[in-house]
Amino acid sequence: MNEKKLNFNSKVIHGGQNPDKAYGAVMPPIYQTSTYAQNTPGDHLGYAYSRSGNPTRSALENSLASIENGNYGMAFGSGMAAIDAILKLLSPGDEVVSTSDLYGGSYRLFKKVFENYGIVFQFIEMEDVDNIEKYISNKTKLLWVETPTNPMMSIIDIKGVVAISKKHNILLAVDNTFASPYLQQPLDLGADIVMHSATKYLSGHSDVVLGALIVNDKELADKLYFIQNASGAICGPMDSFLALRGIKTLHVRMQRHCENGEKIANYLNAHSKIEKVYWPGFVAHPNHQIAKEQMSGFGGMISFVPKGSSYKDAIKIVESLKLFTLAESLGGVESLVGHPASMTHASIPKEEREKVGVVDSLIRLSVGIEDIDDLISDLEQALN
Repeated sequence: MNEKKLNFNSKVIHGGQNPDKAYGAVMPPIYQTSTYAQNTPGDHLGYAYSRSGNPTRSALENSLASIENGNYGMAFGSGMAAIDAILKLLSPGDEVVSTSDLYGGSYRLFKKVFENYGIVFQFIEMEDVDNIEKYISNKTKLLWVETPTNPMMSIIDIKGVVAISKKHNILLAVDNTFASPYLQQPLDLGADIVMHSATKYLSGHSDVVLGALIVNDKELADKLYFIQNASGAICGPMDSFLALRGIKTLHVRMQRHCENGEKIANYLNAHSKIEKVYWPGFVAHPNHQIAKEQMSGFGGMISFVPKGSSYKDAIKIVESLKLFTLAESLGGVESLVGHPASMTHASIPKEEREKVGVVDSLIRLSVGIEDIDDLISDLEQALN
């Protein structure tokens, strides 16, 4: 069967995968080896050293490419390592235009590391794509987009940004972590690079740290493969195996994440003690119609602000939750709660955070796949 014609629910299980040639193992074995025997120098069976390539990692990379409808996949030691590889495509003096509402770790890498090497970053509001072009110059080499954004769930029109990137011959990279390929496939919309913190929904079980890049263009892929090998920020075979195992249930997990997310978003939105709920599924959410067009669902990520709350109030609420675990990260089968101002976005200066709505009282939920009644009961007791 032509793999590219497979539907998504089949691709997550079969995409890029073949039984192991040695013994027919259905799941790729964990090739826990650093090096490989050669008959003569350079004469080997496709692998020479596991930084450059490992069969278990190759199986994962083939799967990543398949589920994002891409031609080439690359797996890294973390999502930040994947972003680092993209930025190494640039040279001193190059400029990057990024959404202003983005993960704090991305902001930190941009500002605290790559600015030191002469890369210039501009952080702008991208919900209105007409706002982007005035920030582009002949030095702009990369547009960096998160959608939905972390943690404000802002929706950016990928097709609209693609039109701008093509017009000016600029690379467009999309962080697709919050949506996952189940809900959104940026390469199909014209993006050049898709990035994932595969730690999150792709792996899905809070037991691995891993990053991913997927592209269609061979020249771009070759550059990124070179950086991956030269810099060495690769993932190990055990992590590759765990991530591949997680991908095989991505579709069924995301269905429940979306179902639970919708019910909790509506519960919070109707609650007398909640001032604001950020979730793309609401008709009143900015760019809701664009979300409907470029996503197949609205996901399990929700942020909210309790009425009249302060920093201390928000901390008290997150500490009072019992089924929602107070922890970094997102996208696991278990529900998590975070306080962006002191956790995921603490590296962004307060005045910059608050410009995009990340106030001290903002709370972020990663809604898991538990029983919805238990999750709502937990929220109710914490809010009371």
